[in-house]
Amino acid sequence: MVHTLSADTHAAQNNPAHTPPPLAATIGDNPVRLWGMTSAERLRRQCVRNGVTEVRAWDGQDQGRAHLLLRTDWVFDEVLVRDLAKRPGTILVDSRNQEPVAAHVAADEAAEVAQMLNNSRVVPAEMAERLRVLVPDDLSSSYNHALRKRETPFLLRLTPEALPRIEQRMFAGSYKGVTDVVTKYVWPLPARHVTKLCAVIGLSPNMVTGIGAILMLLALWLFAEGHYLPGLAAGWIMTFLDTVDGKLARVTLTSSKWGNIFDHGIDLVHPPFWWWAWVAGLSAAGLTLWGWETAAIVIIWVGYVSQRLQEGYFLKRFNLDMHTWRPFDSFFRLITARRNPNLVILTLATLLGRPDIGMALMIVWIVACFGVHMAQIIQAEQASKKGPITSYLSA
Repeated sequence: MVHTLSADTHAAQNNPAHTPPPLAATIGDNPVRLWGMTSAERLRRQCVRNGVTEVRAWDGQDQGRAHLLLRTDWVFDEVLVRDLAKRPGTILVDSRNQEPVAAHVAADEAAEVAQMLNNSRVVPAEMAERLRVLVPDDLSSSYNHALRKRETPFLLRLTPEALPRIEQRMFAGSYKGVTDVVTKYVWPLPARHVTKLCAVIGLSPNMVTGIGAILMLLALWLFAEGHYLPGLAAGWIMTFLDTVDGKLARVTLTSSKWGNIFDHGIDLVHPPFWWWAWVAGLSAAGLTLWGWETAAIVIIWVGYVSQRLQEGYFLKRFNLDMHTWRPFDSFFRLITARRNPNLVILTLATLLGRPDIGMALMIVWIVACFGVHMAQIIQAEQASKKGPITSYLSA
């Protein structure tokens, strides 16, 4: 089975003034559903995200346009679709068996190559002499800047028997490689099942984000009233859904500019308000910070803003995420004073009956992390004198 799709990202690869964008067409179908959608629909969404403008049934008519051909009995990492769309005159083959699975070819070769993809398990020698034959590693980089990790692009044969393994691999591929300890080690298994449920019942990422926003406000109110355990329950569910919405958007290819603003806007704004509410709620719970309440709130806000500024400075100064420079930097991201690690401190202390001590420990940790990040910046400044610094993940 083959999909042939057009992408205006290829348009004008060699002659931008005269080369029209390629057309799109599909051949055959695969009934196996990935995250609640057919393989054909997944391919359509992948290509739309990378400039595809048309999808039609392949009728053998090239209409003078180049084609991107994709078999529906294979699952492609999106980066492969994106990069193949930029490489006219290319056939993509499976690394293990050298089986042809996709191609980007000119109009006069589309019918021949489509037939080959449908019927052949090897690229004919004569065709290999005319077109580049690449495996995934040759076509695309294994370093994903957006997700901050090194990972070989996946290319998997889609069968009913392989579906659970494929969806597990796709979900793992949607995860950031450098993140906090809870997101990296606690949430993946339950989040995969909840993400699949949301995809099957048609719950959109923005809907999940909206539920999380309501829980975020509920946690804020509960903290301010001194109801710490119920507030922590609401807060932890919100952080879990914060993992689910992003993964749902990635595996279903439904991310949007508004969704990204909605999700990241909430993530960026709410943490210091939570910590302020926690301090405010101590009096309602019959506790204090021993007269340091105002100082605590100042440290919370200054520390939060400073950490964001430190990360922003590092990124702008060195064109590199602070947490992907060295292995230590990635490790420290697991525990640095961001929302989830801070919640761990507060939760443990509250379970022991001392939310006041939990807040005190969190404040100490905020100050300590500020010092570590300053040291990272200073070390990067010194290292950059010898030349540009790069991520160990992209080596």
